[in-house]
Amino acid sequence: MNLGEQKVTGGLGPDAEDDPRLASGKELLTVAEVSALLRVSKMTIYRMVHSDEITHVRVGRSFRIPADAVRRILGTRNAAHLRP
Repeated sequence: MNLGEQKVTGGLGPDAEDDPRLASGKELLTVAEVSALLRVSKMTIYRMVHSDEITHVRVGRSFRIPADAVRRILGTRNAAHLRP
């Protein structure tokens, strides 16, 4: 891991999975919204986008991330956090 990189594991907010922005699954979220939900920096989300770790859509010069992709990450993170 390079200096400045962050792992995408760790503290989720207690209500992140219940966030209404994730309810429909078809909604597209901004990088800022995803970073707030996952409690990581926007740069971490951009790294995930550029390395294809997270599904994304390019809209002009910006990226949008489907709510389903965020839900998958939350599920993966929670499962990894609970492993012995």
